[in-house]
Amino acid sequence: MTAQEIVFSALGVLAVGSGVLVVSTRQLVHAALWLVVSFGALAGMYLVLTAEFVAWVQVLIYVGAVVVLLLFGIMLTRAPIGRSDELDSGNRIAALAVAGATGVTLVTLLVRGFQDAKIDLKPGSGSGGAVGESLFRTWVLPFEVLSVLLLAALIGAIVLSRGGGED
Repeated sequence: MTAQEIVFSALGVLAVGSGVLVVSTRQLVHAALWLVVSFGALAGMYLVLTAEFVAWVQVLIYVGAVVVLLLFGIMLTRAPIGRSDELDSGNRIAALAVAGATGVTLVTLLVRGFQDAKIDLKPGSGSGGAVGESLFRTWVLPFEVLSVLLLAALIGAIVLSRGGGED
């Protein structure tokens, strides 16, 4: 194993471990912070693959915007910030079975689909030219629609948090 493969594997374990903590913690703010760790590990994996542009987009969009929007939503809707047993739906067995089946299916699909594929990890091979062109030509409209949808969700959270009859 090369050093790149070791770092990539360690970041993958960190991303999966923090992802498990996102869904298993009973504190909503801690879940958001574990999500930051998971997104950061994913950005590190992009850096190992020499896709610097995608790594920075991951940091700016997901860590910088989505998690901040999530934290604002938590604060504006007056969700419980501390430990809360209300966050447990009681369906742990069913959720674990579905998560396990989904994980096994995904791993099997990836192993069979990319069994003989190799990635060239030479520096500069993951330039952002093609990704940037695709993002700003093909995906600019869906990206803007998503930003309007997130804005509408934030406005909805504000309306729901203030509509408690306090007037």
